[in-house]
Amino acid sequence: MKLPAAFKEKMLKLLGETEYGELAAALTGQREYGLRVNTLKISTEQFKKVSPFELEAVPWTEDGFYISGDAAPGKHPYYHAGMYYIQEPSAMLPGQVLGAEPGERILDICAAPGGKTVQIAAAMKGRGLLVSNDINVERVKALVKNIELCGIRNAVVLNESPERLAQSFAGFFDRILIDAPCSGEGMFRKDETAVKSWESFKCERCTQLQEPILHYADRMLKSGGTLVYSTCTFSPEENEQMIMKFISSHEGYELAEIPKVAGIEGGRPEWADPDNVFDAAVCRDMISRAARLWPHKLRGEGHFVAKLVKKGKTAGTSQEMCEYTAERYSEAFCPIDDEKVRSVPKAEDVRSVPEVNKVRSVPIYEDTLAYGDLPEEFHRFVDENLNYLPVGVFLLKGHSLYHLPEPSPRLAGLKTVKFGWFLGTFENGRFEPSHSMVTSLDKSAFKRTADLSADSREIRSYLKGETLMIDGEKGLTAVCVDGITLGWAKQTGDMLKNMYPKGWRKLT
Repeated sequence: MKLPAAFKEKMLKLLGETEYGELAAALTGQREYGLRVNTLKISTEQFKKVSPFELEAVPWTEDGFYISGDAAPGKHPYYHAGMYYIQEPSAMLPGQVLGAEPGERILDICAAPGGKTVQIAAAMKGRGLLVSNDINVERVKALVKNIELCGIRNAVVLNESPERLAQSFAGFFDRILIDAPCSGEGMFRKDETAVKSWESFKCERCTQLQEPILHYADRMLKSGGTLVYSTCTFSPEENEQMIMKFISSHEGYELAEIPKVAGIEGGRPEWADPDNVFDAAVCRDMISRAARLWPHKLRGEGHFVAKLVKKGKTAGTSQEMCEYTAERYSEAFCPIDDEKVRSVPKAEDVRSVPEVNKVRSVPIYEDTLAYGDLPEEFHRFVDENLNYLPVGVFLLKGHSLYHLPEPSPRLAGLKTVKFGWFLGTFENGRFEPSHSMVTSLDKSAFKRTADLSADSREIRSYLKGETLMIDGEKGLTAVCVDGITLGWAKQTGDMLKNMYPKGWRKLT
């Protein structure tokens, strides 16, 4: 790989000849590969027992592992079951630092293709509201697919600018993640096109994008909330200097300390204030709390991460979500945690929107329905095919049915790609379930299942969309791979007719 001359000149000036030589050698060496276990589908300990790959723990996250570059994890049936997300190891830090908790309201503002959204959702355990947004309409498609693949039930997907989001979500979120668009130098070793595009996607252009994203994120964050800013560039203008600009123009923020483990270094104060605007001691203390992951210092491609806390009353669920959340989630079904399995909720089990408003002090919610108010076709489908559903509220958008653990704010006027967990559609007097319904529930939720082994001929045939010659009870069937849900099929005696989505099929 030939590094851009302008990059070499800049980094030589910043790092000096010795350290730049170490960086350049690392960037022209072998990249690191990793995966992160999706604990919505399987626990980390369970995955380690069944993993087809040799795993080595990533030190800064409990669910992340290094794997060999020859492992081909994207071709394994476990990938198609959403049991893990393929992710570069240093990119696992921002989601870990965010510290998401069940029941919170969280925004991933530059979310596509979805790696950090999946990480946040796993930490939320299906509770609370996750808004995943990306301004790029093509990248949003990948975001939606990864959300469905990984069985996420509490995410709303938007395709909006930060400014438009701020108009609808003022002071709404407990935590916000900004994985900002950047000049992408941490992608050099992973993707040679990043080297070629570096000259055109300049640092100056990126800072013009990053500054307003931070500004509008501030408007959407509660007092006491947490804002995590990250990039995959080494550029001080997009990292230390961007954070100092933000703090100087937005009152009430403190940088929280990010643990420095396994080669993670602090931000570099000497790069943060080229115009000597700030007190040197204050600048040094603050910026050193941020984190830099260098490819010549640790096993990762490179990242910068800063964790900012907005002063004020502590955000969280203990007070603001109180009765509604506590009662709802005390009996919600969470398969990974083996919490109480509950039957389909009756209408009286779901609180009305006005009662929620009194608790949450948010004036406008999406119109929701209780289970008992849904069309009879859905009741019939549930009775015939399911043992239970997670507790929550339902949203009917045209012929499409969605589910969320709690009501969403009204999304009118926003480009909404996904209103929550998409359950399916009402067509010609019947309910047609979605692929995301089956991938987002545990095997025990279904009355009929076909469990295939990951190394079987049948699982390869199923992923190709082929019909399987398997005996079973007649009716809609959840196909699983080693106990993890994968997709639908229809059993007709000795034949299992394939319903795996055509666009998802593995043709080789």
